[in-house]
Amino acid sequence: MTTIASGTDTLTRDALTVLQPGFPGTTAPDWLLRRLGEGLASVGLFGRNIASPGQLASLTAQLRAERDDVLVAIDEEGGDVTRLEVRTGSSFPGNHALGAVDDVELTREVAFELGRRLAACGVDFNWAPSADVNSDPGNPVIGVRSFGADPDLVARHTAAYVTGLQAAGVAACTKHFPGHGDTAVDSHLALPRIDADPAVLAERELAPFRAAIAAGTRAVMSAHILVPALDPDRPATLSRPVLTDLLRGDLHYDGLIVTDGMEMQAIAATYGIERGSVLAIAAGADAICVGGGLADDETVRRLRDALVAAVRRGELPEERLADAAERVRALARWTASAVAPAEAAAVRPDIGLLAARRALRLTGADRFTPLTEAPYVAALTPVANIAVGDETPWGVTAELARLLPGTETGSFAGEDAGHAALAAAGERRIVAVVRDEHRHPWMATALGTLLAARPDTVVVEMGVPQAAPRGALHLATHGAARVCGRAAAEVIAGVR
Repeated sequence: MTTIASGTDTLTRDALTVLQPGFPGTTAPDWLLRRLGEGLASVGLFGRNIASPGQLASLTAQLRAERDDVLVAIDEEGGDVTRLEVRTGSSFPGNHALGAVDDVELTREVAFELGRRLAACGVDFNWAPSADVNSDPGNPVIGVRSFGADPDLVARHTAAYVTGLQAAGVAACTKHFPGHGDTAVDSHLALPRIDADPAVLAERELAPFRAAIAAGTRAVMSAHILVPALDPDRPATLSRPVLTDLLRGDLHYDGLIVTDGMEMQAIAATYGIERGSVLAIAAGADAICVGGGLADDETVRRLRDALVAAVRRGELPEERLADAAERVRALARWTASAVAPAEAAAVRPDIGLLAARRALRLTGADRFTPLTEAPYVAALTPVANIAVGDETPWGVTAELARLLPGTETGSFAGEDAGHAALAAAGERRIVAVVRDEHRHPWMATALGTLLAARPDTVVVEMGVPQAAPRGALHLATHGAARVCGRAAAEVIAGVR
């Protein structure tokens, strides 16, 4: 293991060890390398840090040249939330597609192949899978990131995902404890609240986490949500009853607990990130994730100093901080000892596309004649939630253009979207692409306008397929990953 700078005292070193910051750029900045030498033990990667697999491998090698046991974490769920393929769209369908197939061995294989690719780039800790039960179909931030609305289905696929990912030598981080599915508010923007009684929580929200723990998940990520039945005063990330009494005590979990991003408004706008970080560690969290929006040395210094000051004031027991730091180091030891799979037997580069094809659900296929001429793709485009971001392309246009050259597209939103799309399409056949039609009244209206004028319109739903199927052909892809778009385009063009 790398020797920590001798000038760093134990308390300060432990305070740095529990931080998991992000940073800008595709190479490690000098301040980050310096902090690694002082005790920082993990970093978080986002789309801004990744240009290609080769560049990512060089970046992780640069980090390990400074500290060989550094944990390199990433927010790579596959599907709609991808960092590894942020500019092209993911080679893997997301959880909702895997849940629609409901083949746990397929889920395990997809997670294994995703983990293998991460490990090949030097990433050893993935903030995935999402174990949230999407019981509220209007959920603005989970949706297709969930395996589904049935707790048993979510539980078995969460366990399979954890098993597959960790078999590739990458630590899984099951999220968002105690469950973010029954929320109508995005915790990036405000503090959600779940008003469910303890019996419902135990049977619904907690079932997937029990399965993940039984499968050996190496980490669990807390949610910035208020659950009054568990703690009426503080959100889960800052709650000792949730993290220590429930997760550690009742569920017998002994791995790493990491917070969701502390810069999210559910925490930053209510407690502030410094106070929030102190309360999180005191409540039982072991690692502070910060860096989705804040990524600089000043943030790291402020959080380090806040933790040290809290110990010295007696607000945070020094042994609790030391225990948290040791759990971070223990995970680093596990990742360092994880055995990489045999390459020849492990590589399944096509498993994501195969899964996306199996996830397709078609209505009207028996009456549909595949297109032979280039259509016009009308993308009825909602605002992307922050977890997904707006950098990653989605839809079917790129894949349809490959199969039907000359395919054109336009993006439409708002009350006049349907009429605008009709005008743009002219006489061309229309393929309307929607994402969570049931959550956006303007989108449902626009689609109705298109279908009234052009009943032969093909509809591709790339979100949660909650609305009734409409169109000459309706394809539910259960996600907007690149491979989901390809699977849909293949059906539209009749190439399968």
